[in-house]
Amino acid sequence: MSKTFYVVTGGCGFVGSYVIQELLKLEDIEILNIDKMGPGSSRSNISKDERVTNFFIDINDPVVTTLFKAYNPTYVIHLAAESHVDRSIVNPIGFIESNINGTANILECIRLYSPKTRMVHVSTDEVYGHLKLNDPPFTEHTHLDPRSPYSASKASSDLLALSYRSTYSLDVTVTRCCNNYGPRQDNEKLIPTVIRSIVTGKHIPMYGNGKNIREWIYAEDHAKAIIYVLHHLSQQRIYNLYGTEEIDNLKIMQIIIDEIESKYPEYKREDGEYIKSVEDRLGHDFRYAMATVHDEVQPLHNQCNFKDGISKTVEYYVKKYAVNK
Repeated sequence: MSKTFYVVTGGCGFVGSYVIQELLKLEDIEILNIDKMGPGSSRSNISKDERVTNFFIDINDPVVTTLFKAYNPTYVIHLAAESHVDRSIVNPIGFIESNINGTANILECIRLYSPKTRMVHVSTDEVYGHLKLNDPPFTEHTHLDPRSPYSASKASSDLLALSYRSTYSLDVTVTRCCNNYGPRQDNEKLIPTVIRSIVTGKHIPMYGNGKNIREWIYAEDHAKAIIYVLHHLSQQRIYNLYGTEEIDNLKIMQIIIDEIESKYPEYKREDGEYIKSVEDRLGHDFRYAMATVHDEVQPLHNQCNFKDGISKTVEYYVKKYAVNK
């Protein structure tokens, strides 16, 4: 039996590492992982499985063209992207080069050298803009209204991917997901920052009043959903992959504080003052929440219980940051 070739971009990143982990449960596969090892990637996420070949290059690198010519992959899962809103505000050009130009390069490689390839382009709910407290959730029909250089670059890459579906009949689907959490996430993100601050005895920096609301999905569940869409759901252009919990930042900080105080009392602050408000992020989106208009997406949302997921996440990061104190 011949092997099925997958290309995963960003496979050493947070969600990408779970995607590779889940793909490796399949038989007769070969995975080409393309990752430049930027801020969101980690050497500890590099798969040692012999079925994975790692190329530590930028997705804009000309070598990517050579890989597509040589391997003609059956499937592509495109996750590689600059993803932190704060960094996009400081360096928007870097996000344009990676998220827009890099996506264009992947699409061109498919168009020119493997036009029968099935691709999932992984995106974010942030392309929809933000919601007021009582607004209905975003659906696949919500118009795009990105409000940061990061979300604008992702919206642009989404439109590029969909244009290649329309113009060149490429088999491309866009998935848009809410905030991910779980082990392996980069240190700069909210939940790792909260845990690291507590373990190292520092105050948790909280933007503004902490009332900004996010929806959360366990990263392993997101990876499983992406792979399901890749293999089974090509009929729609866009699928929203929503989470199990909609919660404001202040409350999630308190949940983590309570978890650590309960299980790791050595990190309890005697003064009880864990949080310090800092100047709010520029253009800070208020609320994200998602739903779907596609019935076939519903089975994807049998997900990790939020309480269990947070517990596993806290355990992972307490061990990580205790070692690095």
